[in-house]
Amino acid sequence: MKIVFMGTPDFAVPCLQALLDHPYEVVGVFTQPDKPKGRGYQLTPPPVKELAVSKGIPVSQPTTLRDGTALEQLKIWKPDLIVVVAYGKFLPKEILELPRLGCINVHASLLPKYRGAGPIQWAILNGETVTGVTTMYMAEGMDTGAMLERASLEIGPDETADELHDRLSVLGAKLLLSTVDKAEKGTLQPEKQDDSLASYAPMLTKDLSHIDFSQPAQKIHNQIRGLSSWPAAYTSYQGKRLKVYKSCMRDGSGEPGLLMDPKRMIVACGEGAIELVEVQYEGSRKMSGEEFLRGKKPAEKEFLG
Repeated sequence: MKIVFMGTPDFAVPCLQALLDHPYEVVGVFTQPDKPKGRGYQLTPPPVKELAVSKGIPVSQPTTLRDGTALEQLKIWKPDLIVVVAYGKFLPKEILELPRLGCINVHASLLPKYRGAGPIQWAILNGETVTGVTTMYMAEGMDTGAMLERASLEIGPDETADELHDRLSVLGAKLLLSTVDKAEKGTLQPEKQDDSLASYAPMLTKDLSHIDFSQPAQKIHNQIRGLSSWPAAYTSYQGKRLKVYKSCMRDGSGEPGLLMDPKRMIVACGEGAIELVEVQYEGSRKMSGEEFLRGKKPAEKEFLG
């Protein structure tokens, strides 16, 4: 079976690798164009491209799929199936209808919940304890196609979006292989999504980042976990920005924002308390909360905010 793979970031890499490790013929890869990264803004290829190039697979990086060029390339490759994992572009109707077995997408949520670009982060931000991955036939809407298979896992109480991302990418690769096998055998049983149960997970913005310690500790903990890689939750300490990457719940109460321990960054919230476990002060490196406080002299009543 000939497959064209469409994907871009790290999340998509295990899925491509899984297809390459099995007796499928991946005839080509579509991925986003290279982008400048780092301090020197060096042009950097997406992770999916790096894997494809290392395996000698042809790569296409169009800026648009709507001018007919991508369609012509696909007609040359003649895929039986197109697999899409976090590609980052909508597929026009003529591409969706091209392969005889359709276009299958791997989405990092239990659809119809969390359609959109940020399902992993929003599951944590909203305090979910279970999430998963769904394979589906692609349609012209945003993650609206018929569901094929689903697999779930529990979210750890202190698990960050980065950690959950890695586990879901592995789970997604396993589920993809099952779905592709059934597609080849003709045994898939598509299930229409119930739109009344749908929710949307938009792209993250920096507006979500500021920590309000008048909120319950659990909500703040979810905020820190959900924004762990980007844009990162932040507060201020002695007038400078302090990013927070990891936290854990603690017992205690006090005036919101009060530093409750001069040696550990345990902060009172509107309800309960939270410990800031990994932080990064403005102009400094990441470090533990305890290490950060060792280099500071907290006031008798020090507040973060």
